[in-house]
Amino acid sequence: MARLISRLIHAQAVWARPLGDFNQRWLGAVLRRLGPVKDLLHGRWLGHPLHSATTDIPIGALLIAVLLDLLAFRGAADVALTASIVFMVLSALSGAADYVDTDGTARMVATVHSVLMTSVLVLLIVSLALRAGDPVDRTLPVILSILAFLIVNAGAYVGGDVVYVLGNMVSRHAFRGPGTKWIRLDLGDIGDLADLPEATPAKAKVGSNDVVLVRIAGTVRALHNVCAHAGGPLAEGTIVDGCIQCPWHGSRFRLTDGRVARAPAVYDQPAYEIRAAADGGYEARRADS
Repeated sequence: MARLISRLIHAQAVWARPLGDFNQRWLGAVLRRLGPVKDLLHGRWLGHPLHSATTDIPIGALLIAVLLDLLAFRGAADVALTASIVFMVLSALSGAADYVDTDGTARMVATVHSVLMTSVLVLLIVSLALRAGDPVDRTLPVILSILAFLIVNAGAYVGGDVVYVLGNMVSRHAFRGPGTKWIRLDLGDIGDLADLPEATPAKAKVGSNDVVLVRIAGTVRALHNVCAHAGGPLAEGTIVDGCIQCPWHGSRFRLTDGRVARAPAVYDQPAYEIRAAADGGYEARRADS
């Protein structure tokens, strides 16, 4: 069953890819002008993607509305339906913020998800409009709500694939341990930390992990090179206001401690301590978060 559903979703790529590319362009043009608002919608302040924290509310409210409709509690059903619409709009806004920084297959699948959810929203608005004036026969608006509930569950399934199958908005460091052991810092072509130019990212290695090194005011800072948001190479990024900015989607992390300073990332970046090794050279370990 799972394979059949997966094939069905990916069969939509014919229309979903070009639509996703188009949507990303115009949504990005709008949302990137609203810097702090976009940050708010991503959920950086929450330390967690806001979209996934809000999607259950409209689905739950819609289920309540359907049950109340079937039990003939008209007024209560209308209130629950209205709540579902309001929270679905709020959830859609947070989803749109994530969407503009989503690429490749994840964006295609997210486009299928968004089309299903938009269809649900339209059905709910029509259902609510048909309820105006409390008509005697509410068969059609009730049927529309039930249909919307079935579609919203399909949309939730597809949205789950965006996260659980494709890893979108999942921290790229979720499975990295804290690490308390000092490990040899391999500087590669850098030679010595003293040779690092000021405010210029450079790539090095700590065991199997790539790190980015930056000298700021004479102090060398080290963060994991893989951006927590989508895996971008921070060593190819730029330094902005004491932060390193990812070259892919513009996430920023404080060089002093790896704290996320600008979305779309909502998770902090692993930071590393550096010390001189007893036998020469340098050692590094992941700092406490």
